[in-house]
Parts: sequence; structure tokens; C-alpha cells
Amino acid sequence: MSLSGAQVIAKALKQQGVSVVFGIVGIPVVDVAEAIQAEGIKFISFRNEQSCSYAASAWGFLTGQPGVCLVVSGPGVVHALAGVVNSQVNLWPLVLIGGSCETTLEGAGAFQECQQVEMCHPYTKFSARPQRIELIPTVLQSATRHAALGRPGAAYIDLPADFIQGSVDTSVVPSIGPLRPVFAQADPAAIREAAMLLANARSPLIIVGKGAAYARAETAVRALVEKYQAPFLPTPMGKGVVPDSHKRNASSARSSALRTADVVLLLGARVNWILHFGKRFNPQAKIIQVDVHAEEMGTNVTIDVALQGHLPLVVEQLTAAIVEPFTAAPDTNEYVCALHEHAQANGAKQAAKYADAQVPMTYHRAFYEIKQRLPTDVVLVSEGANTMDIARTVFDFEEPRRRLDCATFANMGVGMGFAIAAQLHYANQRVVAIVGDSAFGFSAMEIETAVRSRLPLVVIVINNNGIYFGLDAAEYERLEAQGTLPTTALLPDIRYELVAEACGARGLLATTPEELGKAVDSAMEHDGVTLINCLIRPGGYQKLDFAWMAK
Repeated sequence: MSLSGAQVIAKALKQQGVSVVFGIVGIPVVDVAEAIQAEGIKFISFRNEQSCSYAASAWGFLTGQPGVCLVVSGPGVVHALAGVVNSQVNLWPLVLIGGSCETTLEGAGAFQECQQVEMCHPYTKFSARPQRIELIPTVLQSATRHAALGRPGAAYIDLPADFIQGSVDTSVVPSIGPLRPVFAQADPAAIREAAMLLANARSPLIIVGKGAAYARAETAVRALVEKYQAPFLPTPMGKGVVPDSHKRNASSARSSALRTADVVLLLGARVNWILHFGKRFNPQAKIIQVDVHAEEMGTNVTIDVALQGHLPLVVEQLTAAIVEPFTAAPDTNEYVCALHEHAQANGAKQAAKYADAQVPMTYHRAFYEIKQRLPTDVVLVSEGANTMDIARTVFDFEEPRRRLDCATFANMGVGMGFAIAAQLHYANQRVVAIVGDSAFGFSAMEIETAVRSRLPLVVIVINNNGIYFGLDAAEYERLEAQGTLPTTALLPDIRYELVAEACGARGLLATTPEELGKAVDSAMEHDGVTLINCLIRPGGYQKLDFAWMAK
């Protein structure tokens, strides 16, 4: 009995426990996609390789298992590099499978010929082509192992057309089993040293990164916070590891917490641009860093204690080594009370922004109307410059891995791919994507993908007519006539809801808080795709300042 190369890869994916593959078919991978479906694996066909690679990237974060993406040769692999690099930078497991030209035609100017293994190598942990058809399962096993184990990342497998269409006897095809993760604890001596620093701290701060969310460390981290009673600060995608409603959450006093903490415990959080490269930390603070990757320790800040290992296990070790809360009376502690006062003051300022009744709406008023109507277990996808940044301060999460955004790589266009992957993973929960108008433009046609896949997505486009800031119709016409139209400007009041309707979705327009509230309520009751085009205040022409990135 023989199997085609397409059947070999499909069966190997099944043996690895893969349940969903994201991709776009064409020559030479159509046969692979059909073989994948024949194995009972769901294939989600997208409209753009960037979006399907982003979906696979998000799947890796949400499930902890490599997201798998299948694309055509040449340009298909080039486009899919967006998700590959996104996974590699964010440390999420992904396996990209790309078709390629026949091995006998390499160097002859073959159809979509491209040096794909070499091209993917700098952006992956593993990039290879099987030497023979029967070795496809072995190479796939290596790719998934590299993608998921240790420090997660991306892998690439190259499948030549003659391998896909060729055949091999089943007797020479090895059977592979599911991925078996290996976890390690930290050095006990380092744990004791860290516990001593924490015991002597007067104003400790726990920073919870997206690495803690990825590692499924919520049970361990919550136990640590309850025992030690220190304030904690979640990074944007670390939200929900400890519920945002917890009284030790210092998010609303972020600057004060970073400035005054004398011991900082980093849990799966890299000291990069998201944490201001550590420049806003108390210069005298002692730093304890927990990470799976030793080379990450000490980036941008001096680390006093490095704890390398699987984050849930290391946090359990640390919790066991801590004897008591950092202070006898945490609720009345001077440091805790000072953070609480800062949080209340900032909360009052936020509430005033929510109350702004002017039309067009501000970001804050629009987000307030949306927030009131979302269930507590909502999965929120947030992308866009101001849209994402402001949303981070508005929406709260009680569970981990419920907020997805552009993350460390900060790339626009991830929204629809992330939302589709999230809705597939959280089949019984509502997924809401709140995206800026510019960001939505990167992947707008994936509305059709969501409709075709029968996913009950809610997409809210925050439409301010531009990138960062937009122009109203009058100002747009005036500046266009002068020849000084800003490069950040988009056409005013684009009817995105009509685009959605053309793709089979339900489209709603909202220009006032009342209309937005009714639209969100209606969308949450609908069992199909709904897009709400939310028109907000454009903001007018402003000079952009990027100096914050270095501060």
C-alpha cells in the first residue's frame, strides 16, 4: 500500500495532535489541504497569507501547541513570513508549511521558485526540507519540537511539488507520537536568595508578563499574590493571569508602582519597550527575573537573582519558600495605600473621560459604551495605534489569555487573524475585535473568511478617518486642495459596515453613544458576524512624536 506525500504530511499532522490548520491553497499545496481535511483536521482557508499566519501565531499562544499554517510556494511563503516573525519575536509556537517547486527544476526558473528554507532560517528556530518523502514525519516532529519546547518560536518545513504528488510505501513511513513537553524547576539556592530579597522588601512589585499567560501559570501566580500580598502589575497581554478586579492590582498606579518599588519580581516579562527598557524602575530596586530562557536574563537591567525554568514550577517553588506576606498588615501598609490613592485619582480622571457626551465620540466614551455591554468572559482582540493603547486602560479581564493585541512585535494587521483563531479556540464564548480603521484595512477581507467559517464574531471598527489622527470632511477637502494632505489621512467616514454587508456579514453604523450601545447589544445577540462602524472624533492634524519609544 502506498501513500502520496500529501497524505504523509496530513497523517503526520494528525499524529501530532493537530486539530486546525490555517492557510491558503494553490499550486502545489491543494492536495495537502484536501488530505488534511480527509484526516478530519479542520482547514480554515483565508484570503491573505499574512492573516492566516497571524491566526496560526495566535493559536500557538492560546493553546500552547504549535499553530500550523499551510501556504503556496514563493510569494505565499514571503507573505506568511509576517506571522512567522510575529511568533518568533513573541515566543509563540508556529509551524509554517510551504509548497515549493519541483526539486528537478531548481535553478531552472521554475514556477514561484524561491530559496525558502534559507529565507526562513533567520526568523525561525528550525527551517528544513525533508530529503525524501518518507522522512516528512520525522522533519515535522523536529519542527514541532523546536517550535514548542524550551523558548517557543517558529519553524518552517519546505514541501517540494514532486514530494507532495509523489508516493511512498507505507512500510517505510515512520509513525510519530504527540509532542511531550519537558519542564524544569529553578536552582533551589537561587530560590532561597530570591525569597530572602522578597522577605526584606518594603515596597515589592510583581510584574506579570504575557509569558506567564502563555505558560498557564495563573494558578501558581494567584497563589503567590495571595500569600505574599504584594501589588502586581500586568503587562497588556498578562492581564487576567491574576484577575484585574484583585485589590492588589496596581495597573491604575503603574508609573508610581514602577518608580517606588524596591524589589521587582518579573514573571515572564521581558524588559523591552513595553516596560520602558527598565528606565522607569526605581534605580535602587533589586530585580528578580523568572524566565525559561537564560539569555533573556539581564536585558536592559541588572538582575540580582535569575530564576530559569518553567514559570508555574518556579513560582510554586518561590511561593513555598516565602514564609509570610511582605508586611503584617497589607491593607494599611503605607506603600500599598499610596498606590491605592494614585489609582483612585487616576480612576476619577478616567471616569470624567467616560462621561464626555460630545458627538463625535471620543475613544474613551466609545470604549465605555462597549465595556458596559460585554460579558465578563469576553475574549477581546485589540489592534490599532490609539485604539489599542487606550483600550489597554479601559477593559478589565478576570481570566488569562482573553486579551490579544499586537504584543511585542507591534505589527498592525493581526486583528482579523487573531479574532478568527480566538473564536475557533473559544467556541462557546464571545470574541470581540476592537480595531482601528487603519489597522482593519490590512485584513478587512477576512470578514468573508469569518462569514464562510460561520463564526459569531463581533468586529468594531473605531473610525477616526486616519492613522493615529484623522480629518473631518471639511478639513480633508481644504488640505487636499492646498496639496498639504497629511500622509496619515484616510477618506472621511468610510462605510466599513457596507463592506461587511457585501461579504455576507451584518453591518451597523454608530455615530452617537446611544447608537453604539444599541449596536453592541444587537451584535451580542446575533449568532453570525457583525461589524459595527463606530465613527469617533477625528482629532485633526497633529505632529506625531515617537520619543516615548526610547524613554
